[in-house]
Amino acid sequence: MNRRPLAIAAAIVGVLALAAFALPNLPPNPVTDALDNRVLHEKGKRYASAADAPKRGDRAFVLPGWIPRDATDVRIRARGDGRARLIRFTLGKTPLDGPQCAAAAPRKAGGPHLGARWWPGDTRAEERPECRDGYQYQVSVRGRKVYAWTDGTPAPGGRIPDGGAPAGAPADAPAAAPAAVSAR
Repeated sequence: MNRRPLAIAAAIVGVLALAAFALPNLPPNPVTDALDNRVLHEKGKRYASAADAPKRGDRAFVLPGWIPRDATDVRIRARGDGRARLIRFTLGKTPLDGPQCAAAAPRKAGGPHLGARWWPGDTRAEERPECRDGYQYQVSVRGRKVYAWTDGTPAPGGRIPDGGAPAGAPADAPAAAPAAVSAR
């Protein structure tokens, strides 16, 4: 009996299993970026400061207006449609003047259903709603590090510009259908 096809099949299954566990944990590179964009429909960027982040363009990476411009080490992980996002940054000299929800009681948000190695994952007890953007964020401050996430829940009384882009993003950005959020 020829065992060579069985050995080849086992090797292929082993390589695929290894890739499934290893690729999401590797540093950003063309392979992990392609996996994130095409398979997980997620993308991420890192900026030295909030001032380096775009003010228009890809709505997933336009920062909410309540983030101080002198914030540093800004990291963003977003769904392909830009609605669900994780944001982490370090405060500069400008203090965070929130979080706040003035218009009405904040809506119940589902949870940060995105994955990033830099996200602590246990922020629920200290989160406070932030409603000054088109989307409602949940914000947690730990020392000088700030963690904020949104699942795309509109802020109460807030207006999401045409096309579903967060405030600050261009209103002519194409609308994207809501995507099912998956944990990673």
